[in-house]
Amino acid sequence: MATTTLVKGARASRSTIALKILMAVSGLLFIAFVLVHMYGNLKAFGGHDTYNEYAEHLRTFGEPILPREGLLWILRLGLIVALVAHVYSALALWHRAGTARRSKYVAKKNRGSSFSSRTMRWGGITLLLFVVWHLLHFTIVKINPAGGATNDPYNLVVDSFQEWWMTILYLVAMAALGLHLHHGTWSSLQTLGWTSTAAARTRAKIAGWVVAIVIAGGFSLVPLFVLFGVID
Repeated sequence: MATTTLVKGARASRSTIALKILMAVSGLLFIAFVLVHMYGNLKAFGGHDTYNEYAEHLRTFGEPILPREGLLWILRLGLIVALVAHVYSALALWHRAGTARRSKYVAKKNRGSSFSSRTMRWGGITLLLFVVWHLLHFTIVKINPAGGATNDPYNLVVDSFQEWWMTILYLVAMAALGLHLHHGTWSSLQTLGWTSTAAARTRAKIAGWVVAIVIAGGFSLVPLFVLFGVID
């Protein structure tokens, strides 16, 4: 009986480690994607033609080897797989943590933890909902909240963020993204064994802040500058 329990415990431990690695790797893939996506968004500072040429280039990249939008669909499918893996591993680990917690903590369980670590779950749900809206807004349906045309990427961006509530919605999502990236970067590096020394842990913490500020801050620039009339 004791041997059986030990074997089950070892299997559960290995499964938990595998889930953590899966979440870490898929998370790092998303960091790479949002970094490139953020860079593309900043093309809006170049004006109408620069931004629209960039948007069109994404659709024709790889032709004639790939069909039109071929690269985009490859990226989309890869991101869908990564998203499913990330959400599944997060939910599985969340469930296991709840199951393992048989009794309430006597002390406050979040003592010493950062705000970003305490908001990972609900921040992740917020981001998932935002991603659905973002895809409907700019890709799948293309919704112009100002009532204008939707067939011009640059004008769709400008029309959208000239609406103050759209900018607020976007900034709230970017705050959630920044918190998620801050702790997620640290957690991923820790899971992959890159925080084994004090110096490595310091570098991982700095990396978390840099990634969060650069990406969330970069994404926030365009809606803010549109709202204040710099980009129009």
